Amino acid sequence: MTKVALVTGARGGIGVAIVARLVEEGWIVHGVDIDDADLTTAAGNRTVVEDAIARYGRIDALVPNAGFQHVAPVATFPEEEWDRLLAVLLTSPFLLAKYAWETLTASGDGRICVIASAHALTASPFKAGYVAAKHGVLGLVKTLALEGAFVGISATAVCPAYVRTPLVERQLADQAAAHGLPEEEVLGEILLERQAVKRLLEPAEVAGLVAFLLSPSGRGITGVPVPIDLGWTAA
Repeated sequence: MTKVALVTGARGGIGVAIVARLVEEGWIVHGVDIDDADLTTAAGNRTVVEDAIARYGRIDALVPNAGFQHVAPVATFPEEEWDRLLAVLLTSPFLLAKYAWETLTASGDGRICVIASAHALTASPFKAGYVAAKHGVLGLVKTLALEGAFVGISATAVCPAYVRTPLVERQLADQAAAHGLPEEEVLGEILLERQAVKRLLEPAEVAGLVAFLLSPSGRGITGVPVPIDLGWTAA
């Protein structure tokens, strides 16, 4: 039977590449984005899961990928942006896993692959909400893996460095303002400064790692971050 994957943030950046790669690998993909459901609410997350099950009868893999960024110092960080970041980046993966737990268990080989970030493993200034949420989602993945071990569900956190996406491109002006640099200097001086390999990842590279983790070869990988960070966290 063809397996079904639920992917959020499916129509932008990394999500587009994940959907395309999984379809290429023979998966049925139920992709959702901001126009389909409000992932800052419990009702929105429940609807996403229920719609996938209603349409395909099952979910074998869950890929919480939806996300956004807000760059600001702690002293002026908008509280509403903090709340929204944690809702989308941390609470939504928890709710999706909660609501899909029964169908993932029934799969016999359920997979949860959260798109986290190198910021789940380290921190950068002016990104309090994003960094806190990504650190939190790594803890969530570890717990999902421990509980999932009893019912045949594995869980991983993919941790990319900066990827060539609209989300990263939108950061350039914000980072320039926060650091007092010309926008054209931000990529090399700020975003890539800590990476050993001085380039952006391509979305297809992240999608390839997700496809591997969801494949039979990735079955034994659970409860861990899986960096694809161009050497960012090596030092």
